[in-house]
Amino acid sequence: MAALLEFDGLVRRFGRLAVLRGVSGRVEEGQVLLVTGSNGAGKSTLLRCLAGLLRPQAGSIRCEEEGRGLTVAERRRRIGWVAPDLAFYEPLSVGENLELFARLRRVDPGPALASMVSLGVPLDRAAGALSSGMRQRLRWVWALLHRPGVLLLDEPFQNLDAAGETAVRQLLGDHLRRGLAVVATPTALDLPRVAARLELTP
Repeated sequence: MAALLEFDGLVRRFGRLAVLRGVSGRVEEGQVLLVTGSNGAGKSTLLRCLAGLLRPQAGSIRCEEEGRGLTVAERRRRIGWVAPDLAFYEPLSVGENLELFARLRRVDPGPALASMVSLGVPLDRAAGALSSGMRQRLRWVWALLHRPGVLLLDEPFQNLDAAGETAVRQLLGDHLRRGLAVVATPTALDLPRVAARLELTP
């Protein structure tokens, strides 16, 4: 099995507020785990725990790529992440941002450059001057820059027009040929290869 994400009994509190109360799930390569729930239900908190950005106070997370278990630090480096609050270096152009992040990731920027061209993202425009829809397209490119096995998507189609959503859905389909995805959204979406649904409640 090349990619696997499994979590069991996750608990995360903020002070007296219990946001995650024993949440469990499993998703394998080629599959989507769809996480739904209203605002405040804990969807983003769950994804941050899975990405290694937040530590759950109870429970376990098992994440594998190419059959090898990843440590928390490796999860932070390896997992692809799309979220509304992901920012860029606004004074730099899109192309300059790409060069910077490719160097940090130590990857060839060529495939990401091709993705940006296909998505219609203007390479010479300052990142701070992008529309919300173009920023969302760029977040997808960044998430896939290092070809992760595990992709975490927090409201992945937010601010996209019909053409943009069609384009990033194609990226998701391509990713699922070699990896898995967890998609967090307020309401259920029509997505390919949904293996399981997890509904969180506040």
